[in-house]
Amino acid sequence: MKVPETLRTYCPRCRRHTEHKVTLYKKGKDRALAIGARRHERELHGYGGQKYPLQRKKAKTTQKQTLKLTCKECGYTIHKEGIRIRKLEIAR
Repeated sequence: MKVPETLRTYCPRCRRHTEHKVTLYKKGKDRALAIGARRHERELHGYGGQKYPLQRKKAKTTQKQTLKLTCKECGYTIHKEGIRIRKLEIAR
């Protein structure tokens, strides 16, 4: 699916419709010392096997792609909910 480089949509900070720069949202690096990561690591130690069963059969063939919209006037960033598509291309 092709998405234009700029979209005209509502900005909650400007409180009106403005031009937004479109980029693809990418997940940041996980923190190694976050409580969930420490807890997960602790449960994998010692006897008893996996914390939960490993997923063998993958059902979904696509991932949800989320758009990151940055207002060109104030720089405020909003995320547009992910839609399930094979490939997202930002058209120039």
